[in-house]
Amino acid sequence: MDITGEYRIDAAREEVWQLINDPQVLRACIPGCQSLEGNAEEGFAATVAIKIGPVKATFKGEVRLSNINAPESYTISGEGKGGVAGFAKGSADVHLSEDNGGTILAYKADAQVGGKLAQLGSRLINSTAKKLADGFFSALAQYAPETARSQQP
Repeated sequence: MDITGEYRIDAAREEVWQLINDPQVLRACIPGCQSLEGNAEEGFAATVAIKIGPVKATFKGEVRLSNINAPESYTISGEGKGGVAGFAKGSADVHLSEDNGGTILAYKADAQVGGKLAQLGSRLINSTAKKLADGFFSALAQYAPETARSQQP
């Protein structure tokens, strides 16, 4: 399944880059995130609880960053296992571009699911994945101006 999106964030590209590499910010913005530990250099371990249709699952997995071109782009990839619910794995190319004092964050993701999740049908999986992505980027966009204000002298 391929998912693409583009969001405008009211913060400078360098600030957005810092936010998308900060474990505390990511934990606050990822829908259903119960824990996120690690760092951008070595990778992150995450626990995320989500509901897709009738299936509720807690996924535990690893996330890695590669192709890092700060503060412009990276590839984020990972895999999570949700017990009897199945698994999810995928990667996303994330690109930041400057836009009149703000930042355009664009992404192109490819994801795969297996187990019970795969039986739910691609339409439900795709709409849930898009909803989760929108939730993340909406939270990040709201978080960015708050962070910028809190850092002003």
